[in-house]
Amino acid sequence: MFKGLIGKKIGMTQIFDENGAAVPVTLIEAGPCYVTQVRTPDKDGYTAVQLGYEEVKPKRLSGGELGHLKRNNVPPLRFLREFRSKDPQVQEGDTVQLAEMFSVDDHVDIVGTSKGRGFQGGVKRYHFRGGPKTHGQSDRLRAPGSRGSGTTPGRVFKGARGPGHMGDDRVTSQNLKVALVDGERNLIGVRGAVPGPRGGLVILKEARKQ
Repeated sequence: MFKGLIGKKIGMTQIFDENGAAVPVTLIEAGPCYVTQVRTPDKDGYTAVQLGYEEVKPKRLSGGELGHLKRNNVPPLRFLREFRSKDPQVQEGDTVQLAEMFSVDDHVDIVGTSKGRGFQGGVKRYHFRGGPKTHGQSDRLRAPGSRGSGTTPGRVFKGARGPGHMGDDRVTSQNLKVALVDGERNLIGVRGAVPGPRGGLVILKEARKQ
């Protein structure tokens, strides 16, 4: 059976283990999710499960989205995401709960979108050292310096590190240990940090590198 859920990051806190040690955890409100589609090799060429999360007013969705969801008597949902699985063992229209998917001491991969930082310089974006603080320099302290070459090729190659847009990227935190599962409140706590701001959408999957 596949293991996956969609949720929202609540924030960080700490819990105490049986030895009294403080454990930093990130709380995530995960599920309940609806199975909106099951993809099969015969029809789609691969096997996957599409889950939907967070009910919204019907006017928030397009006609095509509403028709896709009504096909399986599923309420209007804001987010749809696919999870690859060789043996899903679920049916279209099913409801997936947190307690069915994960338990304490499981390991999960969490996918989120990192915080957007706007346009940043090379020192903040790539940890460049910057110029010297002495010997007469006045405005080169956080400048990246020269990164091109001479006559050949006489230009900067594409992909070279430098100032630019930072953050707002898809980030995966791998192999995080589950420290808390509260099925009644749909809360899961994982050890460590999770990408994105509070309230950001995250995807939980079974860890690939256990």
